[in-house]
Amino acid sequence: MAGDKVLVVAPAWIGDMVLSQSLYKVLSGWGNEVHVIAPAWSREVIERMPEVAMSFESPARHGELKLSERTKLAHALRNNHYSRAIVLPRSLKAAYIPWAARIPVRTGYRGEYRYGLINDMRPLDKKSLVRIVDRYVNLAPPVNGVGSKMGNKSRDGRHDDSLAFPAPAPSLTIDAKNIKRLVEENNLDMDKPIIAMMPGAAFGRSKQWPPKYFADVAKNHIRDGAQIWIFGSRNDFVTGEDIAREAGDGVVNLCGQTELVDTVDLLSLADKAVSNDSGLMHIAAAVGCPVVAMYGATSVDYTPPMIKASQSLHNKLPCSPCWKKTCRYGHYRCLTEIKPDKVYDISLGLRRGAS
Repeated sequence: MAGDKVLVVAPAWIGDMVLSQSLYKVLSGWGNEVHVIAPAWSREVIERMPEVAMSFESPARHGELKLSERTKLAHALRNNHYSRAIVLPRSLKAAYIPWAARIPVRTGYRGEYRYGLINDMRPLDKKSLVRIVDRYVNLAPPVNGVGSKMGNKSRDGRHDDSLAFPAPAPSLTIDAKNIKRLVEENNLDMDKPIIAMMPGAAFGRSKQWPPKYFADVAKNHIRDGAQIWIFGSRNDFVTGEDIAREAGDGVVNLCGQTELVDTVDLLSLADKAVSNDSGLMHIAAAVGCPVVAMYGATSVDYTPPMIKASQSLHNKLPCSPCWKKTCRYGHYRCLTEIKPDKVYDISLGLRRGAS
């Protein structure tokens, strides 16, 4: 499959959206024209993915049905004459639009009961395809026998890495004019090294390293002559203020003060980042910012930062990863036992462009 027009139904979460760029790179690199259906909030980020020729706003939020709106979009998409659709979410709802748009080949993993809606159904071998980014890229159809072989096993049942098509790392483009505007409007200091911190995680507390730990790391970097920029949503503003208050002068709380696409540009200025396992962590990696990432309830093997200059920390307790939003035991040791001094020491060794 090359030179075709392909429609991709993108995931809803920020981090997964960033990681889905790896699939777009593969499809575009093989000469295909890539169109994407995505949530409204993410379309500006998709515009920073040159592999995507066109994007369409999903007519429903995560979890909503809105069947009539989905049908209306599907009918409009019929005129684009797609040869194939790739559905990344494993839900029934996500598969509806490509089916209603009469796209002849509709690829996706086995998930909710959606046989017929998905007519190129792929089994998901989670042991061979551990990373979500590999699962996305594995849905790309093969070209001249290349690709879509990840997860294949040799006759003795072991995974054959030689068959794996490597997932290219996401790499978002930067808007220099927007950076200039943001620096001026927020009166940002460009003379000191910039340490980005992302203390939030929409998933819940079980992915959030303690704010005091962030403050402790911030104090050390400020002592070294750096400054701290805190990024997050409006929901993270109070946490950002708590960190700033604890760390003292040298902290700028940008939580809720910028649009998501602005955060993309500002993170491109940072020398390194300290972050929870979050969407902003993946954005930082996608703009070349070295990352120290702390994992709690989730798996470092599933969604690692896609940048060589990074280190992921995760206490492998018997109960983790649990994938729960709150700790069933109430101790959150998977996070609290990752100490600030260790994170600070690791961050000192990270450099932009390091291999």
